[in-house]
Amino acid sequence: MTEISVEKGFEDRQENVAISSDHEEYTELLTRFDAKRQKELLRKIDWRLLPLLTVFYLLSFMDRSNMGNARLQGLERDLQMTPTQYNLCLTIFFIPYGLFEVPSNLALKFTKPSFWLPFLMASWGLVMMCMGWVHNYAGLLSARFFLGVAEAGLFPGATYLCSTWYLRKELQFRIALFYTAASLAGSFSGLLAYGIGFMEGIRGYGGWRWLFILEGLLTIVVALVSIPFICDAPDAVGWLTDEEKRFVQLRLQFDGHERGYTETRYKPKYLKQAFLDLKVYLGCILFTTCCTGTYSLSYSLPTTIKLLGYSAANAQLLTVPIYAFACVVCVVNAVVADKLQRRFQSIIIPFLLGLCGFIICLTVSPTEKPGVIYFAMFLVASGLFPTVPGIVCWISNNLAGQWKRSIGMALEFTLGNLIGGVVGSNIFLSGESPEFRSAYLVLASIFSVGILTTITNLFVLVSANRKDAKSLKSLSPAELERFHEETKDDGDKSPFFKYTL
Repeated sequence: MTEISVEKGFEDRQENVAISSDHEEYTELLTRFDAKRQKELLRKIDWRLLPLLTVFYLLSFMDRSNMGNARLQGLERDLQMTPTQYNLCLTIFFIPYGLFEVPSNLALKFTKPSFWLPFLMASWGLVMMCMGWVHNYAGLLSARFFLGVAEAGLFPGATYLCSTWYLRKELQFRIALFYTAASLAGSFSGLLAYGIGFMEGIRGYGGWRWLFILEGLLTIVVALVSIPFICDAPDAVGWLTDEEKRFVQLRLQFDGHERGYTETRYKPKYLKQAFLDLKVYLGCILFTTCCTGTYSLSYSLPTTIKLLGYSAANAQLLTVPIYAFACVVCVVNAVVADKLQRRFQSIIIPFLLGLCGFIICLTVSPTEKPGVIYFAMFLVASGLFPTVPGIVCWISNNLAGQWKRSIGMALEFTLGNLIGGVVGSNIFLSGESPEFRSAYLVLASIFSVGILTTITNLFVLVSANRKDAKSLKSLSPAELERFHEETKDDGDKSPFFKYTL
């Protein structure tokens, strides 16, 4: 026991010396990296990281949500499916999609992004192509299950990867840029479905089969081509100088933690910290709110617009402006949030807009005033898509340590996608068309819960910051050093860590 204690004490002293040395090095590097040079460095990282992640997520969201487009092109008719069976095909996707997110992020940490992300993409591209060749309900149900397994790791992996490159105040804009691919996917999928509609009957295949096959083939091609261009850790890329690599590492180490925080290896307690953190579960509620609305919108929007009196082809096209508008609002919302270095308002304001949209849908008759319902869809979309980057960044900003952040973010996505996906894919009942009163009541209620949870999370974070500041204020320099020694491995629970509001 004595030898172990001595060895541990020696390791702790070495770590303290290393942190002190790192801080001196970081201070010196800041004199060389002025504002202009930092902008140039960020621009270099942006061009290497974000375009690929945007394409990846565009394909992911398009491939999982094209069932609404396929439905308009005769999917149910050709496979002789009932509306209940169609809803089950939507629902089955989210069970493995939610359950495999934490294991996938752990696999990402134990391997590397340049292997894991293309592997996932090629896998779901192959499954997507198989969906175009199914001949009955059972085949489609099985394919949707394996699509959920393959796609589970993309979004948590991509958002975690961004958190290993950018400071907390820089993160929401970057995540918003590739998350807008979700709204662009709705536009692109609508346009693709409109064009493929003219391929009906070629080689005996309906338009929905071509939609699945071509999207799957495109995903596989992009996965294979992207392998050499995916960024791993900052110290593992060849397009940064040694000085730039070190600066990126140190700025992340001291981001939000005045004495610096870094992890060298996995410890079981990081898993425990993530699973026992209240902030993670508040984030789960917020993410569930968004997922429920986002998936219900993507699956029901083409059909809803068609029921307003438009043809199937025009219904596909009329989804495009809604998603495009959501894309613009998402980016603007993120720019403002990063500028203010706050996340609360970037979540609460879109939630309120979305709630207004659902209230309009509940109070206006779609048969009498279809144009008003179409306008409400713009409010709903602007309440859904801009909110997700804010929620993701809020939880990411307030989890310190790469292992805890990786696990906590994946856990947030697990529960959010599992519950939100299952609920969102089953609330628009064909027997209630075109009013869909039950669906809009559920969504309005869930958004109200999201608003209350956002306020609760703000209260928790403000209280924690005040408590930490009070506890540190009364300590002498020697006591501060001793306190840091005792709490150095507590991550965001350390009083030296400041939460983002």
